[in-house]
Amino acid sequence: MIPFSVLDLSPIVQGGDAAQSFRHTLDLARRAEAWGYQRYWLAEHHGMPGIASAATAVLIGHVAGGTTSIRVGAGGIMLPNHSPLVIAEQFGTLESLYPGRIDLGLGRAPGSDQTTARALRRNLGSDPDQFPRDVIELMDYFSPESMNPVHAVPGQGLNVPIWILGSSLFGAELAAVLGLPYAFASHFAPQQMMQAVALYRANFRPSKQLAKPYVMLGFNVFAANSDAEAALQATSMQQAFVNLRSGRPARLPPPIADYPNRVGPAERALLESVLSCSAIGAPGTVRASLNAFIERTGADELMITSQIFDHAARLRSYEITSGIFSD
Repeated sequence: MIPFSVLDLSPIVQGGDAAQSFRHTLDLARRAEAWGYQRYWLAEHHGMPGIASAATAVLIGHVAGGTTSIRVGAGGIMLPNHSPLVIAEQFGTLESLYPGRIDLGLGRAPGSDQTTARALRRNLGSDPDQFPRDVIELMDYFSPESMNPVHAVPGQGLNVPIWILGSSLFGAELAAVLGLPYAFASHFAPQQMMQAVALYRANFRPSKQLAKPYVMLGFNVFAANSDAEAALQATSMQQAFVNLRSGRPARLPPPIADYPNRVGPAERALLESVLSCSAIGAPGTVRASLNAFIERTGADELMITSQIFDHAARLRSYEITSGIFSD
């Protein structure tokens, strides 16, 4: 079986707060390490009531400091929000503290709405070449032979693997040209997944970091002891997606029985589309779904996300999934 990893948004649940989310994140990371997951990634989002991982590098340090061997990284840092030098320094610091364990995934979306993006003081220009230029600049800061007159300290000469994240063909093309590993957000935007993966593999150019294409795909898993229990746990994520796409982002809500049949046809169609790369059920059901997805896509690694309201149920979902890849 291919490696499995964890994507954590450090969800803030209804009735909870960010401090609770961070405790749960570290608990899940420690268990994921014991269960054999490959890496533990946290994602940058801003102004989202239900996501606590806004200060992504800080939280990566918290998780890396509380674990011993699992790789920890960003899935991802939204580079348009930041100076490449600042990110080089942040991740150079993390790599210096936790050598050989830090990953840096880069995305070109703001991870927020436009109002929040302005509050982040990011450049709101529409230059399509800015993100590739920023990625190349960031890579140069890590190079021992950096061409930039400004040096990242710490950062220069350190081996921080860089990934390109994407949900469209743009990231696939960039990752292929730069010879970088590619992570596709199929867990919430699966529409162009197969086309993007094919484009990346066909156009990949070997680099110092990577000799051949490497594809990681996002996948939702809601695993429980029974199909009915898993279906119930999945409704928190389903509600969150409908709320977000309806312009009502909120904290992760508790599950609601039979939620998909309580919403209208437009909402059901939305859920079927955005959550098509998902496994919901008992261990056997999840195993079959995962095997079919891997066979269909040829993924080199899966990034598992489980947005479940109850922390114990979330742990159980990841534990069940670990039993599948460890067989």
